[in-house]
Amino acid sequence: MSQEKVDRYKKEKANRKKNMKKEKIQNALRKCAVGIIGLALIGWIGYSAYGTYESNKPKAEAQIDYSAVTSMFSGIAELDSAGE
Repeated sequence: MSQEKVDRYKKEKANRKKNMKKEKIQNALRKCAVGIIGLALIGWIGYSAYGTYESNKPKAEAQIDYSAVTSMFSGIAELDSAGE
């Protein structure tokens, strides 16, 4: 039993640098992923807040004058009735 522990320790010690490097890379990748997700979340919240702000602003109203269209249709109706 004791020899197994010694062998396991020696194997672990031989791979310690490789394992530590692997752990550092994994930690860096994890931090990058969390950072990207955090930035995406902040961007989404900002975009939603801006959309809400824009939707609450008063809208400019446009006035449309249909008198020219009405007179055109009445002129066509007069021409049509005169042609009969």
